[in-house]
Amino acid sequence: MDLRTRYLGLELRNPLVASSSPLTGAVESLLALEDAGAAAVVLPSLFEEQVEHDAFALDHAVGVGTGVNMEAHGGYFPALDDYNTGADEYLDLLIAAKRALSIPVIVSLNGTSDGGWIRYATALQDEGADAIELNVYHVAADPEASGAQVEDRYLHLVEHVRSAVDVPLAVKIGPFFSSPANMARRLAAAGADGIVLFNRFYQPDIDLETLDVRPDLVLSTPDELRLVLRWIAIMAGRVDADLAATTGVHDADGVVKLILAGADVAMSASALLRHGPGHLRTMLDGMTRWFTDRDYQSVDQARGSMSQASAPDASAFERANYLKTLVAYAPRG
Repeated sequence: MDLRTRYLGLELRNPLVASSSPLTGAVESLLALEDAGAAAVVLPSLFEEQVEHDAFALDHAVGVGTGVNMEAHGGYFPALDDYNTGADEYLDLLIAAKRALSIPVIVSLNGTSDGGWIRYATALQDEGADAIELNVYHVAADPEASGAQVEDRYLHLVEHVRSAVDVPLAVKIGPFFSSPANMARRLAAAGADGIVLFNRFYQPDIDLETLDVRPDLVLSTPDELRLVLRWIAIMAGRVDADLAATTGVHDADGVVKLILAGADVAMSASALLRHGPGHLRTMLDGMTRWFTDRDYQSVDQARGSMSQASAPDASAFERANYLKTLVAYAPRG
């Protein structure tokens, strides 16, 4: 069976991509992911706050006492205008990954300012990134900000980064827009080559012993695939951008469902953190077996055959199925 697919203009050997996680942050585990069948990898996010914090800490450390020591009135060291500890470390990872791997390396960027997004996107492109994923983690917590203002923030970001780089650009978004499909279309019009569904916003918890708010990291479960599956199926063939599915991608069945719904690639992180890089091979073998047993000749042949645009009952992804599900449900016991 021909497993090849295209994502962000890149020819991939299959639709399985290792999403951004600690596993993609070291060359050794990146090689293990490639060996297990990953068709591409997304490096962990480069956070602008982390870069700026490191730079500020360095500047503070080398500048302590310069105001009172006449021998170091201008500082102990020459100015390091281009030095950036966090970014340098990330660029080193990108360079090492590109040298070690034969599959595409996608970088993930999470910024806070227009200048930061553009500066780091340009640097990553110049060091050989095959594509850039904008990991937009924005919680609309300001009650004065309208939905339109939040959407405009995303669109302006994509427009600015697109104008600065030539490599393919994907945008990872959350599910909380009032019209996700329309937003995906607008992002594509602004310059996004791909839409990644969905960014999984980490939810805070309250520690009742310390009365602290703590951001616990909870890995996804297969049940979370359903939200992604619905919107992939709704957007497939209607958004002029590639569609990547992430969150809840834990097994071969999930990958098959996403391809049938119209996904170009399926990205996994939590399942690989739980089971190790080798789990990718299990997913890939199971997906291949499912399609082969049903005489599919290629992934392209199957893709989108169960999208809303192609499904025999398009209402299954909308309100009609909601009523049917509730009415048909019977409690156990």
